[in-house]
Amino acid sequence: MKLIVGLGNPGAAYTDTRHNAGFMLLDKLAGRLKADKEKKQHKALVRQAGAGADRLLLVKPQTYMNLSGDSLGEILNFYKDRVDGFIVAHDDMDLPVGKLRFKSNGGAGGHKGILSITNRLGRDEYDRLRIGIGRPDGIPAEDYVLRSFPVEQRAALDKALDTAVEAVLYWLDEGIIKTMNRYNGDQKDDLI
Repeated sequence: MKLIVGLGNPGAAYTDTRHNAGFMLLDKLAGRLKADKEKKQHKALVRQAGAGADRLLLVKPQTYMNLSGDSLGEILNFYKDRVDGFIVAHDDMDLPVGKLRFKSNGGAGGHKGILSITNRLGRDEYDRLRIGIGRPDGIPAEDYVLRSFPVEQRAALDKALDTAVEAVLYWLDEGIIKTMNRYNGDQKDDLI
């Protein structure tokens, strides 16, 4: 079984905010995979797709961003040896809107959700998908991430999320190295 974890903040007030790019990806992926209905488990909303060895859990922690590790830690502890891989999708201000980057380990880069997961797991070796949200111009980062994408950025975001769905499906079959090789350099500047 594999997990795809999308980071965000729970509640209607945050639905379309930049910080919820991970949740947005999971919603698109759930539609593509015809996943079952969301269930509240382990401080998260969880959807299942597939069965048996091909079982896939789509996980949206409901702990708010800064405590995302609490939810993921509970899920990994509950399923123990049945999880043979996971990837965490999250927003990233260091990438322009419309850009995606996969990575297999490393620091949190100031992202509090990633920091929470790293601290809870006690390691930073896990797969990630960074979804570009752009850098704020004269707005504190804490305010910027909690604002919605402006209309002029929605087309780039939607295109990036469609590509991210394809890329995550590729990751499921091929792993992180091949996914990085295929998707990290495969985005044209017109997505920005």
